[in-house]
Amino acid sequence: MSDTPPIEHPTSLTSSDSPEADDPFGQFASWLDEATRYEPADPNAMALATVDPDGVPNVRMVLLKGLDRRGFVFYTNLASQKGRELDSNRKAALVFHWKSLARQVRVRGPVEQVDAAEADAYFGIRPRLAQIGAWASRQSAPLESRMAFEKAVVAITARFAAGAIPRPAHWGGFRVVPLAIEFWRDRPFRMHDRLEFRRDSLEEPWTKSLLYP
Repeated sequence: MSDTPPIEHPTSLTSSDSPEADDPFGQFASWLDEATRYEPADPNAMALATVDPDGVPNVRMVLLKGLDRRGFVFYTNLASQKGRELDSNRKAALVFHWKSLARQVRVRGPVEQVDAAEADAYFGIRPRLAQIGAWASRQSAPLESRMAFEKAVVAITARFAAGAIPRPAHWGGFRVVPLAIEFWRDRPFRMHDRLEFRRDSLEEPWTKSLLYP
């Protein structure tokens, strides 16, 4: 028998006992907090969808590393496939799926690169081996062998044997600035809850609507 307490879901996304229901960022923060407590692995994992220069969609899992009212932040090698795609097309979509809570959040909007100070601050708190990996990996480039990568790790480790490791110029962050956020919650017999927040621009207020499941 598990010691984990049962999860109590709200009766609906717009119930009067959910004050965040009129604020998508508050609603998301509340759900992420629950996911952090109940999801067994990587509650901050999100699918990131981009588009390549030929217009073909690309999707992969990344980790949410920053959240405020400006948007959703993740970090990567800027020369990676996703980095290059976002450089050429500054729009993206995200999906959070928390199976343990039977909830999903979809996010769509323009993308901006985080400034150097913000990237430096986050890089500075990463584990040292992760910092070394950021220097050693030519993410998304062809790799001749695993040994070649391990040799690069050894070389970078020796290069920064003492002192702090600076952030490499090819490593940084992106912020997805939402124009649409949709909250989905499972209900029996596929009669799910869907609540969408949408705005036409970053200066406009959010509008809220329920969607058919």
